[in-house]
Amino acid sequence: MKTLPEKKLAKHVRLGVAAVALALLAACGGNKESDQGEQVAELPAAEQPPAAEAARFLAQASFGPTPAQIDWVRLHGYPAWIKAQMDTGRTPHRAYLDAIQASFAGTNNTVSQTHFRESFWAQAIAGPDQLRQRAAYALSQIFVVSFVDGGLSGQIRGVTSYYDLLGEHAFGNYRELLEAVSKHPMMGLYLSSLRNQKEDAKGRVADENYAREIMQLFSIGLYELNPDGSFKGGTPTETYTHDDIKGLAKVFTGWSWYAGPNMADRTDSRFNGGNANADRDWMPMQAYNKFHSVSEKTFLGKTIPATTTATADAEGDMEIALDHLFNHPNVGPFFGKLLIQRMVTSNPSPAYVGRVAAAFDDNGQGVRGDLKAVFKAVLLDPEARTLDASSTSYGKVREPVLRLSSLLRALNARSATGRFIGIDDTDNATSSLGQTVLKSPTVFNFYRPGYTPPNSAAATANLVAPELQLTNEVSVAGYLNYIRSRWVQASTSRDIQPDFAPLIALADDPAALVDRINLLLMSGQMTPALRDLIIAGVTGRTIPAATSSNAAAVQTAKDERARIAVMLTMASPDYLIQK
Repeated sequence: MKTLPEKKLAKHVRLGVAAVALALLAACGGNKESDQGEQVAELPAAEQPPAAEAARFLAQASFGPTPAQIDWVRLHGYPAWIKAQMDTGRTPHRAYLDAIQASFAGTNNTVSQTHFRESFWAQAIAGPDQLRQRAAYALSQIFVVSFVDGGLSGQIRGVTSYYDLLGEHAFGNYRELLEAVSKHPMMGLYLSSLRNQKEDAKGRVADENYAREIMQLFSIGLYELNPDGSFKGGTPTETYTHDDIKGLAKVFTGWSWYAGPNMADRTDSRFNGGNANADRDWMPMQAYNKFHSVSEKTFLGKTIPATTTATADAEGDMEIALDHLFNHPNVGPFFGKLLIQRMVTSNPSPAYVGRVAAAFDDNGQGVRGDLKAVFKAVLLDPEARTLDASSTSYGKVREPVLRLSSLLRALNARSATGRFIGIDDTDNATSSLGQTVLKSPTVFNFYRPGYTPPNSAAATANLVAPELQLTNEVSVAGYLNYIRSRWVQASTSRDIQPDFAPLIALADDPAALVDRINLLLMSGQMTPALRDLIIAGVTGRTIPAATSSNAAAVQTAKDERARIAVMLTMASPDYLIQK
């Protein structure tokens, strides 16, 4: 694909550039207003959290702390930041793709996965709605679809719109999110509920894929749970049987591509994929009752009576089924624990899970499934906000994508074109991150929530460390080489440029330099031994005494000190653990 002329890009990609401009304004931070101009009260000085605690909060709630955001959180507090973030508008990723596609008019070019990733990184690095971005990313690892799937690899706009859906519903109600996910055509393609037909006398049965996964992964999980996430009765008891899967599978028959606003649009041809509507890749699937099962549907103690062909009601049956799943007592502890693991800690206490589950069950106003209340409960829980640096069981491993986003946000990285070009596919574990957004290898995500590295201290302590499923000797070396060569070493050819200037300004004082990096990249959790080691590494690069003729050499030495300090921090095993 040819690179578009700069002027043409400037004309057609206004939405992407506008999003970055908004982000830059928000990043100026530290003022007394939210992004909507609403006045936000300042905390009394005695109640303002320390900088390290504010940074730790942002490491959990965003794609990484920035100096401006740390200052904002300190001045206004955690609840005010959450409220301002939840009130901040979002920029759909699909708008960026549509703008790019418009710029291709008159050519044979079309959008690719690369363009989705440009938009993702633009918003992850510089977007003002950091909590929504982080929440959508967490949800994408629960309600998984993947570009790895052959049916989705070329559905660029469709998969992008699916990711937008997660952001759109992140602070809505779980019941609405579950329905939106169930009706999205990319989920239909991925888990084969699209074009799923009713059983017949020739032996055809309803496809069971989505029915199984909506229970196992999206709602109730495998085992009956107490409100605190522990097993009911103390031992694992399965939540569903194969008969439940078969009954629920019939509910998800008769759904296929969006055909248009009128019932007459829903022809057999369109059900089977022909005569495509131009927007079918992102519009919700529609019910084609001709192909919907009319037999009795029994699952999880619920029975939907048999109907006739004339009264088949795929929409009504789905409503009943989703309501039943939504009200299952497992959802709060199961879904709540998954969010805790994605944002705060891999091994939350039963009490922590119980408090989040209680917020799911009732937001304080009698509403079940309010995701605003759930995310607040996850991030504001005493267990989330209390740091025990000596604990060997608390915290989580930073997955590769979050390691990179944390670095680029800490260094206030910006894009020369406004498009954030150059990160793209980072799958290769030998030369890159070993992880690419929306390229999970399976519906079970990049790693399973219950994964424990075999023959490890975590296994001995009966702890899980999900993100370590991505880690091995090759991936560790590949990650370090990628960070060093692509982001720490200076390069004028990159579109995305980290800003080392604030760190270079501290290069004369190695301790101050390392403390600044400690705050931004490790939330002040650097051990004294590691701090001393990095200070020694920085000091080892001497800065020549300034003279009238060696200004460039002095600047180079300072620059190298800043980059050495960053690289040594990123290479530390301690950095991989977010507490």
